[in-house]
Amino acid sequence: MRLADYALEHVHLAHRQAAELRWDRRRGDRRLRTWPEAAAASSLTGAVRCTVCGWRGRAFEGVEHSESALCPVCGSIARDRFLYWCWTSRTAYDPAAVVLETSPRLGEPYRSRMAERVRYTASDYDLSLHRATLQLDLQDIALPDASLDVVLTPHVLEHVPETDRALAELFRVLRPGGRVLLQVPVPQAVTCVPAEPEYHGDRTLVFFRFGWDLADRIRSHGFTCATLVTAELRDAAAAGRSPWVHEGADCDVDDLVEGADVTALTVVADAAQARRHGFRPAYQFVTFDCAKPR
Repeated sequence: MRLADYALEHVHLAHRQAAELRWDRRRGDRRLRTWPEAAAASSLTGAVRCTVCGWRGRAFEGVEHSESALCPVCGSIARDRFLYWCWTSRTAYDPAAVVLETSPRLGEPYRSRMAERVRYTASDYDLSLHRATLQLDLQDIALPDASLDVVLTPHVLEHVPETDRALAELFRVLRPGGRVLLQVPVPQAVTCVPAEPEYHGDRTLVFFRFGWDLADRIRSHGFTCATLVTAELRDAAAAGRSPWVHEGADCDVDDLVEGADVTALTVVADAAQARRHGFRPAYQFVTFDCAKPR
C-alpha cells in the first residue's frame, strides 16, 4: 500500500470513529451530526454532502431534480434534504421537542435516527404507501390541542381535499411557538385546481397546484409565515425572468418566477450551499415556515 493511500485510510478511519463518538454525545445539536454509517461510506474530499445523514461524496445519484439526486446512505432525495435543512436552520434544537412527520419517504433507519435526536413519530393518511406509527388525516388530526412542537409535512397538502381544514388542524395541535415546515410543489405563481386529473409518483390525486398565495392563506389561520427559497430562485425573481427551461406541463417556471414578490422570499441557502446539498434546480425548492405565535 502506498504511503498516501495508507494515510488516507487512517484519516478515514479516524473520521468514522469520531462520528461514532459524537453521535452518542448529549451536548449540541444532534440533528447536525453525521450518522456513523454515513461517515464510514464517505469520501472526505467529496464535493456534495447530505443534510440528513452527513454522507459526503463526489456526487448524488441521478440528476439535479427535487425527486432525484439520491443519497446512497440514507436514501434521501433533494427535496428531503431541503426540508431537513429548513428545519435545522430555522429552529433551535430541543431534544425534548415532539416532532411529527407526515408521510415520510424514508424508511426505518431514518426514523430510528430521528428518534435518537428528538421525540419523533411519523404518520400517514391510510398507512398504505408510507410506513408510519400513526394513521392521521390532516383534515381531522386525532391528537390533543397544543401537543406538537414541530410538524414536518413534505408534499402532502396538495393531496388534501380541504386545505383550510388542514391548516386549522395544524394550528390547533401545535404548541405556542411551534413550527410547521410545510413543503409543497409550487408549479406556478397563483394557486389553481388541476385542469384534469393529476397524480404524483405515489399514485395520490392532486387537488391543488399551489402558488405563492399559499403564504397568505396560511397566515389567515393565525400563523406567521416565511416563504423559504434558495438564493438562486430569489435572484431569478429579482431579475424578473427565469434562467431555467422546464420541459412538460407540470410546471410553468416562467409564470412562477415572474409572479414572485422578491420581498416576500426568505433565502435559507446560498448558491454554494445549494450546489453542495443538491438543492437544484432552484424553482423546485419552496418550503413555508409556519409559526404559531407564543
